[in-house]
Amino acid sequence: MDPAAAAARPEVEVRRSKRRRRTVSAYREGDRIVVLIPASMSRRQEAEWVETMVARLERSEQRRKPSDADLLKRALGLSDRYFGGLAIPESVRWVENQNARWGSCTPLDRTIRLSARLQGMPSWVLDYVLVHELAHLFEPNHNARFWGWVDRFPQAERAKGYLAGWSAAARLEAPPGDELD
Repeated sequence: MDPAAAAARPEVEVRRSKRRRRTVSAYREGDRIVVLIPASMSRRQEAEWVETMVARLERSEQRRKPSDADLLKRALGLSDRYFGGLAIPESVRWVENQNARWGSCTPLDRTIRLSARLQGMPSWVLDYVLVHELAHLFEPNHNARFWGWVDRFPQAERAKGYLAGWSAAARLEAPPGDELD
């Protein structure tokens, strides 16, 4: 491994368990990655499993935290699927300054901004927020027509419930009417 890659690699803590027989798992705890392995594993097996599990976890995190370019591509695919390509955003990007909203849309310049708090949430929740904001590109108000478009997304009600539950657990106050925009 080159020195730059080694420096960029997160701290890894290996925890051995006498109760664990065959399974290996990994998760992030703060800035470090914790890998759980059976106590009976050899050092060579440990090294192989640590490499495998760190790579698997990082791939999983990358899928759950797409880049701005990935967001735009995803939004275009959702527009094609649920709106027949009617909603074409100019840009879709993550923002850090949306703490009371999940997303916002400016129809005039066709920009969509998503709260960075969505990073790491299930893909169907992210897709719901994108569908919601895409619908604003041709229907700016939260009227019956707007909700008719949004409800084309099959997991809309489930995603609304997920976001409401997340907000309640985090003790966030939603703006009157809708926390998305």
